[in-house]
Amino acid sequence: MSALREAIRDLPDAVFADLLESDDGYVLVVDLPGASPETTEVLAEDGRIVIEGRREKGVPDGFRYVREDRPLFLDAELPLPSDADGSGADAEMDRGVLEVTIPKRTGDGSRTIPIDEGEVDAVDDTETDDTGAADNSNEDDA
Repeated sequence: MSALREAIRDLPDAVFADLLESDDGYVLVVDLPGASPETTEVLAEDGRIVIEGRREKGVPDGFRYVREDRPLFLDAELPLPSDADGSGADAEMDRGVLEVTIPKRTGDGSRTIPIDEGEVDAVDDTETDDTGAADNSNEDDA
C-alpha cells in the first residue's frame, strides 16, 4: 500500500485526496470541485486506479483570467495495494467529492487441490464361473 500512499502524495497541490483502510477494503476520497459524474471517469485496470476528471468553469461576462491556478483536468494513475480487488471497486460522486471503494481480496488466492484416490486392482482369490457366481468348490471341507 505504500506505493498508493506515495502516488497520492505526488498528486498536484490543487488535488486533495484521502486514503482510508478497513479490514474489508479501501476508500479513496478525491476532491474534484466543479467535476461531475458525467465529466469524470474511473477505471480499474492492470493493478491500478485511473481517474480522469474535468471540471466546468465559467467566466462571467466582461471578465477574463488574470491568473488561473485551478486546473481544468485531472489525470491520475494510482497503484492498487496488492491485496485490493479492483474488479469489485465502486465509485460515487457527491458535490465534487469522488469516493472510490475498493474491496480487499478474500483469502490469499491459493486453494487446496483435492487428491482423488486412484482405483487399485485388488487381487481376488475367489474364482467365478461363467455366470459370475463364486465357485468355492476348491475350498477344503474341514
